[in-house]
Amino acid sequence: MKRHYFFIIFLFLTCTSGYAQQSPYTIKDFFRNPLKSRYQISPDGLHLAYLAPVGNRMNIVVSKIGSKDSTIITKVKDRDISAYFWKNNTTLIYLKDLNGDENFHLFAAGIDGKNEKDLTPFPGVRVSITDDLIDFPDEVLVETNQRNAEIFDVYRLKISTGELKMVAENPGNISSWITDHEGKVRVAVTNDGVNTSLLYRKSETDSFSVIITTNFKESCSPLFFTFDNKYLYASSNIKRNYSAIVLIDPTNGQELKTVFEHPDVDVSDLSYSRKRKVITWAGYETEKYEYKFLDPTTEKIYKRLQTAFPEYKVSISSMNRDENKMLVRTYSDRSLGSCYYYDLTKDSLGLIGKISPWINENLMSYMKPVTYVTRDGVNIHGYLTLPRGVAAKNLPVIINPHGGPWARDSWGWNPEVQFLASRGYAVLQMNFRGSTGYGKKFMEIGFKQWGQTMQNDISDGVKFLIDQGVADPKRVAIYGASYGGYATLAGITLTPDLYACAVDYVGVSNLFTFMKSIPPYWKPYLAMMYEMVGDPGNVEDSLMMRKTSPVFLVDQIKTPLFIAQGAKDPRVNKNESDQMVEALRKRNIDVEYMVKENEGHGFHNEENKFDFYDAMEKFLAKYLQKK
Repeated sequence: MKRHYFFIIFLFLTCTSGYAQQSPYTIKDFFRNPLKSRYQISPDGLHLAYLAPVGNRMNIVVSKIGSKDSTIITKVKDRDISAYFWKNNTTLIYLKDLNGDENFHLFAAGIDGKNEKDLTPFPGVRVSITDDLIDFPDEVLVETNQRNAEIFDVYRLKISTGELKMVAENPGNISSWITDHEGKVRVAVTNDGVNTSLLYRKSETDSFSVIITTNFKESCSPLFFTFDNKYLYASSNIKRNYSAIVLIDPTNGQELKTVFEHPDVDVSDLSYSRKRKVITWAGYETEKYEYKFLDPTTEKIYKRLQTAFPEYKVSISSMNRDENKMLVRTYSDRSLGSCYYYDLTKDSLGLIGKISPWINENLMSYMKPVTYVTRDGVNIHGYLTLPRGVAAKNLPVIINPHGGPWARDSWGWNPEVQFLASRGYAVLQMNFRGSTGYGKKFMEIGFKQWGQTMQNDISDGVKFLIDQGVADPKRVAIYGASYGGYATLAGITLTPDLYACAVDYVGVSNLFTFMKSIPPYWKPYLAMMYEMVGDPGNVEDSLMMRKTSPVFLVDQIKTPLFIAQGAKDPRVNKNESDQMVEALRKRNIDVEYMVKENEGHGFHNEENKFDFYDAMEKFLAKYLQKK
């Protein structure tokens, strides 16, 4: 079975003194690779695997539990390993792309560091895991677009030989596949760009039949089968505003019962015990991530862990097949936390290691949930992080809209936010309309609102901080990545007097060229993007898109601008940044431009992150210094 990984609220302003405290931390302290991270326990519970720097790239390392000795499994030098997992007690599987192109290959390596091999050595092909097939030690189910770059078929991959056998061919409209607990492909989701259908078949020899169809404004996302492989758990917002966990009869698409729903936010996560065959918890996010326990045994374990770490959030990140040896992660807004080994049979809890031991959380800043009301009466939830040791008054502020835009900001450790706060800046993150997690209606009011009401939500966040006396109106900057980069460029073109400076990181500048340059595997969703962003072929939409594409509004810019871009970015093509820079330089407007040739959608290599944040720090200091 596929793994499932994991004013209105009064503003709390902390004042300790009138002067900012000097941070002892360098850029490298915030953005260097963790000492050890992403720990996973082997199926037999005898070994730990984790990612650790080898050279300056994150590689897989294995050690026996209780031993100080370790074995370096991989030695990649060009690019950090993106993801990995234990295939069996002696083999690890990992994914890696080339220079950020997101065409991930699947690799296998032995626990002794030998027999490392690329199992999908196909140029320009993207691979993902459909099912890790935990009960089949030498096989996994993968999806690849090797037959057609726009769609993904399912193959059974034999680890020892690399043999691929197709088990489900994509007719051209399937966007995802779901297996049952025996690893059989039984459910598929089709997407014609606007309408989504849930398909079901009784066995792999039967044909698929449509059981549910929704338009893009509604969703019924299958999660996994019941343990008898008869019914299906899903996260659905059909006939409701907020997504809820429901049980569905896949033979007819009928909703049998609601497992759990929350009155204020979407619920999309559900977990289970493979060994005990019970549903364990549902997960949802209000101000912080929360659990609704559905199993007394699991609830008892989490309460035991939460009692041990009352100042942190806790999660069980990995466990052995017997589910009696677990890896526990702690985290907070001020710390990446630590990893602990929990032996359930002995009720013993021991520290494995801190993720970033050089960071003293007592010198970091708190991330405070806030809510403000927009000019048209919409409640916007977000987070305000204030610099330590300074009165929350008349501060330089960084407005930091998230990417997506169909995503959200969350409470927890954020190295960018902590870095900026350590330099004396307040940081405001907001979940503007269109952000996920706040229900169907909240997302819908963001449709075709790039540069319009979505941008107003961001601008109203600036006004909120000014009205509260937190922000110095003359020292407000905007910084964002991806859609946040678009919002940055829209901010300085549509509201040119609002910001003192701006940093655009892999951001969209031209809605027309952005639509034309999306990766081939996004093309099935193009009609949906036309509905949610705008259709260049529609006269009214085209006029709107031209009015909200920053590249056509450069004459409005008064704000100093710094742009950073990865040359291999498959999502926001380098041309998006090139156009903006060229348009500005044609008008003799100086713009700082950083391009990294070995990066994609955001910088991942350690040395490139150091360069980017060093340049950002100098840029912000130049324009946000006290006037």
